[in-house]
Amino acid sequence: MNIHKHLLSTARQWQSPHQDERVSAELSLIVVHGISLPSGEFGGDLVRQLFCGELNAVAAGLPDLDGVKVSSHLMINREGRVDQFVPFDRRAWHAGVSSWRGREGCNEFSVGIELEGTDQLRYEAVQYKVLAEICTLLIQSYGMMDIAGHCHIAPGRKTDPGPAFDWLRLRRLLAARL
Repeated sequence: MNIHKHLLSTARQWQSPHQDERVSAELSLIVVHGISLPSGEFGGDLVRQLFCGELNAVAAGLPDLDGVKVSSHLMINREGRVDQFVPFDRRAWHAGVSSWRGREGCNEFSVGIELEGTDQLRYEAVQYKVLAEICTLLIQSYGMMDIAGHCHIAPGRKTDPGPAFDWLRLRRLLAARL
């Protein structure tokens, strides 16, 4: 696994229209998210469709997502497969209204990584392993310093990756790698 031209070599590549140029080239934050569509259902294609602007939200029974324009740089499914939707040097639309360490608009200086899951269901061991590998690469390639959850950058508005996410486990895996 490596990063070449801002793409993860082992990821399946998709092109999300929900991205734009960064104003600043500085990347300092990795944001961990949790997602499943519909909530609690895994393995389908709806998340990819959402991030690629192809989701017919009404037909999928997800009317709240109708017209939503969102993306993430990466998604790690329950089996550890990685999909990339936005190159790391581009701004993905994953954080929304957010702030970290006094800086507003986290999309500008962060990489968003979605884990297929829910707030209440344990994430899979392989997801932690792959997440730690990717975080290590991002830290080494871009000098990123912080890792936070969506819940940390948008408290009161977002809860993911939720209480089921084991931050200590991730820290231990990273400590063994760095």
